[in-house]
Amino acid sequence: MPPLSRPGKIVCVGRNYREHARELGNEVPAEPLLFLKPPSSVIGEGDAIVLPGVSTQVEHEAEIGVVIGARLRDADEDEARRAVRAIVALNDVTARDLQRRDGQWTRAKGFDSFCPIGEAGDAVPELDAITVVGRVNGEERQRGSSADMVFPIPMLLAYISRIMTLEPGDVVATGTPAGVGPLREGDRVEVEVVGVSRVSNPVRLER
Repeated sequence: MPPLSRPGKIVCVGRNYREHARELGNEVPAEPLLFLKPPSSVIGEGDAIVLPGVSTQVEHEAEIGVVIGARLRDADEDEARRAVRAIVALNDVTARDLQRRDGQWTRAKGFDSFCPIGEAGDAVPELDAITVVGRVNGEERQRGSSADMVFPIPMLLAYISRIMTLEPGDVVATGTPAGVGPLREGDRVEVEVVGVSRVSNPVRLER
């Protein structure tokens, strides 16, 4: 599958790994915590993540991305499983200081270049046994499995479909495991969905 240059929408899930919620001092939500990233935030392999001048704390968040292949509305979990077109590596880059300051996450998550997405292979892996790894300058910082999610992928897709229709080409970012950390100019950050997809990006300051 070619890179996803402009999905219709990117629906993201916050605090979907218990250890990540704890590392930021947050409670695990009783229901999926949803937010959106704009399509204009998407970049691909080798494109630069640009650190905006208004933030002093931009962090990586390695995630499993789900590409929707069939229209989902009021779906059950079986329908949701069948609607998955591909799994991709995704980096939910976040200006953590702005996230805390604003109280809502649109600005912190929405800058141009804040959503690197990798290419995907032809096969969809078993949704309950996917491993995601985040590395900065070759050093592993994050590792998690879809088996450790608070809300599993089919449940998430069904839940979202009862709020908004998911269209073919939409992407769902399923949450990040513990180990998020800062990015600096000159870093290279990589997200890998093991055996499936990866995306690697240099980091530079806004000019």
